[in-house]
Amino acid sequence: MVVRRRVRTVLMPLGLWTVSALVVGYFVYQAENGNRGLEAKRALKIQAYGLSQELATAKAERAVWEHRVALLRSEQIDRDLLEERARVVLGRVHANDVVIIDP
Repeated sequence: MVVRRRVRTVLMPLGLWTVSALVVGYFVYQAENGNRGLEAKRALKIQAYGLSQELATAKAERAVWEHRVALLRSEQIDRDLLEERARVVLGRVHANDVVIIDP
């Protein structure tokens, strides 16, 4: 009886500490490497940064195109832009243009 009581007094707290350490270890591991952990957060930040760069590039390109469209719609049309568009639409070139055919 006495031996059993001593074993129980040693093994019970040891078992509880072990189970507690395993549970804490599991949650710490999930906080670092889980689907919503710190590693996933870092990956999402990198992806968001790349997408924001792509968005900035698209906005700049849109601004350029909006400016070109505005030049075509204004009361006095920019002659160079009009000539360029007419050549593209009609498939013509000017006599002084150099045409390079890329195979």
